[in-house]
Amino acid sequence: MRLKVLLLAMVCACAVAIGTAAPAPQDQDEDVRGAFLTSRPKEKTASSGTATKPSRKRPKTTVTNDPGKAPEKKPSNPTGPSKPSEPVRPVNAARIGLGMTLFTRDSNGLAVRIDPEHVFRKGDRVRVLLETNTDGYLYIFNQTNDGPVIMIYPDKDLDEAGNYIKAHIPWEIPSGASDEERLRWLVFDEYPGNERLFFVMTREPLKNVPIEDELITFCHTASGNCPWRPSTEIWELISKEMQQPLTKDTNGKYGRAQTAPEQQAATRGLGLVKDDPEPSLIMMASSKSPMLIATLDLVHK
Repeated sequence: MRLKVLLLAMVCACAVAIGTAAPAPQDQDEDVRGAFLTSRPKEKTASSGTATKPSRKRPKTTVTNDPGKAPEKKPSNPTGPSKPSEPVRPVNAARIGLGMTLFTRDSNGLAVRIDPEHVFRKGDRVRVLLETNTDGYLYIFNQTNDGPVIMIYPDKDLDEAGNYIKAHIPWEIPSGASDEERLRWLVFDEYPGNERLFFVMTREPLKNVPIEDELITFCHTASGNCPWRPSTEIWELISKEMQQPLTKDTNGKYGRAQTAPEQQAATRGLGLVKDDPEPSLIMMASSKSPMLIATLDLVHK
């Protein structure tokens, strides 16, 4: 099955045999799942009920002083001892983690968990739910039958070409909230093929990789050739990072229907909490690298 570079092009990640960029045995002494879930909050915030789908555009930097003037000096301890500042990130977020849950549509039309190593056939429908343990930027690259590598997310027609992901706010590919049934699922056609996807999660945007307005402009110019293809230098950097092993944990709880909290979190931008269902598969970088890369191989016959 060849991927189309449209809304459903990137959703082929759903039908996958999930692996890691560099094969390595999992450290049995390490609680990968516990480390990933530690940074989930205990309870939903008071504003959770009114949350909307988050923007995928990178956060804007707040400037507190006029660039032409010297920085303003804050008064020295005007009201007594200052309160200790809150930590910017949870301790466990020092290592990037990525959670994935694969869903298929059953005979009743419900989304149910399915083993990523399942062999998919013509007419099967799938969707993937992603969750990270830290804020960052998500890129998805695709390679068909060992052909050229192309970037299928960010996409000029989706999320304003943004790719900023917030910790523990899940993201569906494609969206189960779409008004059209054909856009809720990836449907396997009659053409088998070998597909590999690369999920690249980074703390900061990748240099020389266009996103947002830059990507939109690139695709709209006469010389632009979308989908965008990474240069040799960029792909060498990513390939080198793929040699870093990942630790992973699979819970194997397949056949369960997607819950209402999962659906609401993905469609309304609500954060998941500790009591919400866990990802079927969790992968964490084995070091404090600013990048995590997971490869996903389709099994479509």
